[in-house]
This record gives sequence, structure tokens and C-alpha cells, in this order.
Amino acid sequence: MNPEDIEKQAQEDIGKVSNLQELQQVKSKYLGKKGLITLALKEIVSLSPEERREQGAKLNRIKEFVEELLKRAEDRLRREKVEKELSLQWQELTVSLPKYAGAIHPITQTLQRIQDIFVGMGFSVEEGPEVELESYNFDFLNIPKEHPARDMQDTFYVNKEGYLLRTHTSPVQIRVMLSQKPPIYMIAPGRVYRRDDDPTHSPVFHQVEGLVVDESANFKHMKHTIEEFLREFFEADVPVRFRASYFPFTEPSAEVDIGCLVCGGKGCRVCKGSGWLEVMGCGMVHPQVLENCGIDSELYQGFAFGMGVERLCMLYFGIDNIKLFYENDLRFLRQFRWS
Repeated sequence: MNPEDIEKQAQEDIGKVSNLQELQQVKSKYLGKKGLITLALKEIVSLSPEERREQGAKLNRIKEFVEELLKRAEDRLRREKVEKELSLQWQELTVSLPKYAGAIHPITQTLQRIQDIFVGMGFSVEEGPEVELESYNFDFLNIPKEHPARDMQDTFYVNKEGYLLRTHTSPVQIRVMLSQKPPIYMIAPGRVYRRDDDPTHSPVFHQVEGLVVDESANFKHMKHTIEEFLREFFEADVPVRFRASYFPFTEPSAEVDIGCLVCGGKGCRVCKGSGWLEVMGCGMVHPQVLENCGIDSELYQGFAFGMGVERLCMLYFGIDNIKLFYENDLRFLRQFRWS
């Protein structure tokens, strides 16, 4: 079914619903894991880059339109339900409307925005277990046995049989490379766990990691992908720079900075006078990692990148303490609505 037919059919289906149960069924039909719009977004991976951009933008517009129709229908049905219940009561009732409307948590908003941008670029969204095997979390990723990241001070180990709480979403990349043949264009969002606890770090936080494996994948391709994502995410032509770094699973590796959003690059307390803010790490997938997953490193190349969702959310909204996200203070949470 083409996008226009999906949009037309969704309008008709939503217009016919008469109760909240039917509305939920329609929502699942179009936005569920196997919904028409969800499947259509996944299918654009097979298109050419130019077609993916065009089709992705069209489907995202339709998705937003359907979500708005569903919200209006839900508001109408809930209002009608309340009015019907009140009409059956013999006594007069005064219904107090809530002073504040609810809002999606800022971290969830940020995750959804990141995913929408990459799906529009033709990436698939992949998931994996949070309780992970040490081999997927470290060994396949070329992280040596003596690496500090394996220490008990950094990693939450579940038992002595090699199970742990994943320290990054990179194991999802490994599982995809072991189960799928290139070309691969994917992102892996999810919760990760590390022994951190200070104003800018939490023992539980969210990451989105990306992976591309293709015959033509190169550093220039990676650089362009990251720059386009950051400018789309921050809705501005932000300066972007790449600094040489080191990660066991990529070579060469780089840290990615953007021009400070507070001072415009002039130097301030937030950027510690440098004019730059670090936002993610990236690099070309180490040939050994490809070989570990049964991919011919002579034929294929890959690049990977990873970002902290809380970090991006804090930069976008101007939040200076990560713990505010987890305290469930309504005074804090109701401030944030994505523009």
C-alpha cells in the first residue's frame, strides 16, 4: 500500500471509531510494531538513498498526521464517555478539569526524535537484551580481557557465568551482524548500565548507537551522516568537528563536538571556555570486529557511532543535572514540550 493510500485509509478508519477500544485497534493497525506505517518505514531501507530520503520524509509526515487524528479522536471519545456517565447520575456533579495537561517525558521525546531522524535516513531500529553475555558486550567488540571497562568498578556483573547488565548498546550491533548479511543500516536505542553517579552521570541511562556496513562505507560517509543528524536534531546549522580518539572496536576513531549552544562558540562556563561541546563518539569499524561476526573485511567496511540520549536532551533543553530526569517532579517535567 502506497503512503497516500495509507493516509486516506487511516482517515476513514479513525472517522468510523465509536469507542476507545476500537480506537486502540486502529492505532495498532497503523502505528503498532507491525502497523502499516511502521512496516512502511522499515521497508524503505531497500530503496536508493535519494528515494529513502523522499519516502522517509513523506511517511514521517503521514505518521505525525495520523498521530494527531488519533489524539483528537481520543479526546472526543473520552469527553463523550464522561458526558454519558454524568447524564446517568441523578445528582449534580461538578467536574474539575486538571490544571496541567500531561506531557511525554523529555528523554522519551529525545529518543523518539533521534529515531525519527535516522529512520528518515533509511536506518532500521533494532533492539536487544539488557542482561547480556560478556562475549557480546566485550569479546566480539575487540575489547581485551585486561581492559578497564571490564572491571567490577565499571560493570554490573549478574553472575559468574558471564552475564552482566550491558554497558552500551553495541551488543545489538554484534547480534545484527551475526544474523544479517550486509548491507546493514541500523540504530540501536536502549537503556545501559554503568557504575557512575554524579550530576552529569547516572548508573542507568540511555544510548543510541548506529552501524553501517556496506561495500562503499567510508569516513566521509560517516562524517556526512553525523553532521546531517546533528543539524536536524538541533534544528540549526551548528558547527561540527571531529577529534582523533581511541576505541577498541573502531579504527580510526573520533570524538564529535558541536559549537557551544549557549555562547555560540565564544567560550563560557558550560563549554569550559573552549567554545565546543562533546556529543558523541564514532569511527570506522575495526576489521577484526567484522571478521568476528563472519563478515569479509576485505569486501565490506563499516562505521559506527554512539551518543548518550540524556546528554543530547540536556543540551537541547538547557538542563545541568541528569538526576532531575529521574526524580518524577511534576514541576520539572511539565516544562518540556518538544517544539
